Amino acid sequence: MCVKGLYFLTVLSGLAASGVLQVSGMRIYTSGDVEAVNGTDVRLKCTFQSSSPINPSSIVISWTFRPLKPGREESVFHYQQRAYPPVDGIFRKRVSWAGDIMGRDASIILQQVKFTYNGTYICQVKNPPDVHGAVGEIRLRVVTTASFSELLILVLAIGGGILAVVALLIVILSCRRCKKRQRQRQLEGNEEAPRKERKDPTACHPSRAVHLYLAETSIELDSSDGMISDPSTKDSSSSEEEGPSSDDDDHGDDSD
Repeated sequence: MCVKGLYFLTVLSGLAASGVLQVSGMRIYTSGDVEAVNGTDVRLKCTFQSSSPINPSSIVISWTFRPLKPGREESVFHYQQRAYPPVDGIFRKRVSWAGDIMGRDASIILQQVKFTYNGTYICQVKNPPDVHGAVGEIRLRVVTTASFSELLILVLAIGGGILAVVALLIVILSCRRCKKRQRQRQLEGNEEAPRKERKDPTACHPSRAVHLYLAETSIELDSSDGMISDPSTKDSSSSEEEGPSSDDDDHGDDSD
C-alpha cells in the first residue's frame, strides 16, 4: 500500500510539473463574434488574468489567424517586451498594438480590414511560470455595410449624445434665468425701500402762505381795460394828499 501511494503521488507531481494538471492557470477573455465593415478599423479585444504576478520583461503575447477556408494558421502579431508586427503576409502594416501589459490587456487593432480577414483570431498569453491555460478566440466577419443592430447602436449613441448636450444647455439657461430673476428681485427690493422725504427750501411756511393768499385776494382787476386797480380800501393819508391837488386845479381855473 505504501508503494502504491508513493507511486500515485509521483504520477500526480509529474503531471503537475508537465502542466497537464493545474489547479489554477492563465485565463483569457475575448469579445467573441465581431463584425466590421470593409475598409474600416476594428479592435480585437483580449484581456487576461494570471495566477502569477505580471512580469513585463517575461510575458509573451501571440495572435494567430485561422481562415474560414481550410488552410494553415498565419501569425498576426507578437509581443515580448515590445510589439512585433508582421513583416510579411496579408497582415503586413495592418496591425497595431492597443493593449496594456500591466492593465492585463492584450488587444490589437486591425486596420482597413478586407474580406480575406474573415476567420478566427486566436489570442494566447504566457506569463512564466503561468504558461498554460485556455486560449481566447474571436470570430471576425467582414461585411459590405453595417448590420441593422450596429446602425441602431450608432443611432442610439448619437441620439444619446445630442440629448445630453440639449439637457446641458437647458440646465445652463435655467441657471441664467434664475440669476436674472434674483437680480430683478434685489433691484425691486431696493426701490421699494422707504425713502426720507426732503423738504423743499423754496416752500413757504403755512402761516406765510395765509398772508400771501389774503394779499392776492385784495387785488381786483378792472373789467374795462384788464388793468389791475387799486385796492378797494384806500388809506386815509392817500385821500388827503389827493384832496389839495383838486382844489389847486379849481383855483387855477378861476384865475383864468
